[in-house]
Order: sequence, then C-alpha cells, then structure tokens
Amino acid sequence: MRLGVLDVGSNTVHLLVVDAHRGAHPWPAHSEKVVLRLAEQIGADGALRETGADALVEAVGAARASAAALGVDELLAFATSAVREATNAAEVLARVGDATGVRLEVLPGADEARMTFLAVRRWFGWSAGRLLVLDIGGGSLEIAAGIDEDPDLAVSLPLGAGRLTRDRLGVDPQSDRPPAPETVDELREYVDGLLAPVAERMTGVSWDRSVATSKTFRTLARLAGAAPSGAGLWAKRRLTRSGLRQVLGFIRHIPPAQLVELEGVSAGRSHQLLAGAVVAEAVMRRLGVDSLDICPWALREGVILDRLDRLGPV
Repeated sequence: MRLGVLDVGSNTVHLLVVDAHRGAHPWPAHSEKVVLRLAEQIGADGALRETGADALVEAVGAARASAAALGVDELLAFATSAVREATNAAEVLARVGDATGVRLEVLPGADEARMTFLAVRRWFGWSAGRLLVLDIGGGSLEIAAGIDEDPDLAVSLPLGAGRLTRDRLGVDPQSDRPPAPETVDELREYVDGLLAPVAERMTGVSWDRSVATSKTFRTLARLAGAAPSGAGLWAKRRLTRSGLRQVLGFIRHIPPAQLVELEGVSAGRSHQLLAGAVVAEAVMRRLGVDSLDICPWALREGVILDRLDRLGPV
C-alpha cells in the first residue's frame, strides 16, 4: 500500500510518501517539505500568530494535493510541539481541518519519543541491545531508553533548537554578530537545569548503544566529520562528545548569517544550530554519553511502522 505521512513540526511541514506493507521495509516514493519555523511564530501570549496559521493552512493544503496526485491510500497527519503547545491550538487545528479536509492529530511528547524509538529499534535491530535514543526537534528534546520496541522510559522536554533560539538566544537569522558569550552561558545553565531531574531519574538506566536522530544531530555530526548526505542512507555516521565540543567551540563565535556557509548546514535552520549544539552537548554530558550513532530513521518512519503493525496479516 502507499502511505503518506504529513509531519507538522516546529520547523517544517514534511510530507513523506512510502510504498510498504506489513513486515516489509518501507521504501520512500516521494518527499517534500516547506520551512515554516512555527516554533518561532509563537507570540508572547503563547498563541500561533495569524501569519503562521495562514502559512500552515497553505502548506497542509498543498501537501494533501500532492498526496492525492501520488495515489496515497492513507494519509497519516500529525502535529508536534509547536502546534501542541500553542494556546490557540484547537482553533488552528479546526481552521486547518475546515480549509483542507486534513484532520491533524496532536502527538504528545512522550508518544513522539516512543514512535522515534520504534523507528530506531527497527533500523538497528535486536542485536543493538538496550538502546538510548535522543532527538532534538524545533520545539522539544525527546529521550527514550529500553530493550523492547516500546521504551521503558520516554521523556519530552521543551528544549528544541527553534524554541531556545527564539526564547533564550534571541537570534536574528541575518545578524552579523554572534550571540554574546554570557547569553550562550546562560542558555547552557538553563538547559542543564531542565535536564537535571531527567538525568537523576536515569541514574539506574543502562544501555548498550546510544543513538541520535533529527536534522540537528545529523548536521552536528557532519560538521564533526561524519559522511555527507551524498554518501547515502546506509553510510555509518557517528557524533562523539569530543567532536561536538569542538564544533560548539567554533560555531558559538560565528554570526548567524554566516553559519549557512558551513558545509552541510541548511539555510532554513542555520541560525538554530548553536542552540541545538548546546542541547546536544548538555544531554550527552549529563547522561555520560561519549558517542552517538546517527540513525536516518526517526519520527515519520516510526509513525509508518506503527500503522503497518496495526494492519491485519498480509
């Protein structure tokens, strides 16, 4: 069957179309996305601004049209932290549904962590043993750990790269000056403070393999020397804590407008890279992780796998 997954994230609206059936590898047939940066369009009152809602309606409508043109049998549409936490979420979701016919399911943070964990488990298989999975999105950080396909622990924290860029760094994407050193230090202290209770909770949790997903981790790994995207899906990629510290050490001194010039850094998220690096370094340090394997599968693939699992026998 042909499945479509429409992921309304904090940075992008991403449509992924795959051909798959239960027990088989889901093969991508089409992918398209538009950068909206919804996490940065939340006003002081916590509501998604009108311009953001307008852009969301347009993007979802275009994605639905693409899915129909591609012969998608079922469209799985969901929204994560930016829409989930907006004070006007119900109004925005209703407007999207009325205008496009697409009913977005709001995915709770813990479920986001679980679905991502499922994707990573399927990618690496049972031989990976107990897994630790980290995912930095635009609005939140997900942490999950366990030995089965459903993690023993699944946590979501408001430590997304887009959110922190907006709320803590106050970065202008076109700025020709890097954030002040004290601002970056304050961000690190803030991140450490939110991570502390989770790190304490995980004191007795062990794992055999540490894995990271998401565009943020992939970009940081590339800057630290991992294979480029052109090397293909199957290339092994890894991010070490020492490599990450080096990356963080130099990007904190680069103006946001110049970060996009670095190899592997996308224009739509370049100004969020510093906040993402601060979170990545903090979570690796607090959890005692020396290296992370980068997994190409993440939340969207997890949603697809979960849906396929709920189908009847082939």
